[in-house]
Amino acid sequence: MLKINNLKKKFIRMNEKKQKQEFYADNGISFKANDGEIVGVLGPNGAGKTTLLRMIAGILEPTEGTVDFDGLNYKENEIEIKKKIAYLSGNTKIYNTLSTYELLDMCCDFYDVPKSKRKARIEEISKTLGMDEFLYNKIERLSTGQTQKVNIARCMVHDPKYYILDEATSGLDIISSQIILNFIKEEKKKGKTILYSTHYMEEAENICDHVIMINKGVVIKEGTPDSIKKETKTTNLRDAFFALIGGEVDED
Repeated sequence: MLKINNLKKKFIRMNEKKQKQEFYADNGISFKANDGEIVGVLGPNGAGKTTLLRMIAGILEPTEGTVDFDGLNYKENEIEIKKKIAYLSGNTKIYNTLSTYELLDMCCDFYDVPKSKRKARIEEISKTLGMDEFLYNKIERLSTGQTQKVNIARCMVHDPKYYILDEATSGLDIISSQIILNFIKEEKKKGKTILYSTHYMEEAENICDHVIMINKGVVIKEGTPDSIKKETKTTNLRDAFFALIGGEVDED
């Protein structure tokens, strides 16, 4: 189980008068994600989703609050935790001079995947994500959708328990998006926990068991997609979000 307790992240920016100004990208976010559950982190650009996921993944240190994986915290168990998780950001860069296979083999090195199991593991992942036709092609020659599949694949090599996915299908065509969504559903069946950040409300409604709606760094609603729609008297999560904020989104 993943537990997030009162996470806050403070930054400093310059205002229009060129004065330093403190602000919270995330301000007191708490929730939990159970084993075998897909939890959607939803909100517009600038809501605080990416900052939140980076803190959960151990890339950013929170200003306040804690993150616990199966009762373990980063301060005392950072290496052990990071062996259990996979993090995909919306702007991950990968070595484009390598082939898909070479990159995945290198990632196996990072996670100490035994050499005797690597070939079978990479071939299994390739088949799952439909990468066989470009498994030995250089990444620089791949399409956007193919490159994103490689990014997902490098998250899978060590068979993580927790997936932290930030805008995993952003910019992809409908076929590539569906392959990734199907993969997420299959990982859930294996008891994996998936945090899935997206601004595609319809996508989240299709795959998420539980939803955390964020706006301006705070949670504005939490629950199942059905419960949120019922409470807001709407028929979809997009309308529910706008009902909760009472109008247009401010993405500044």
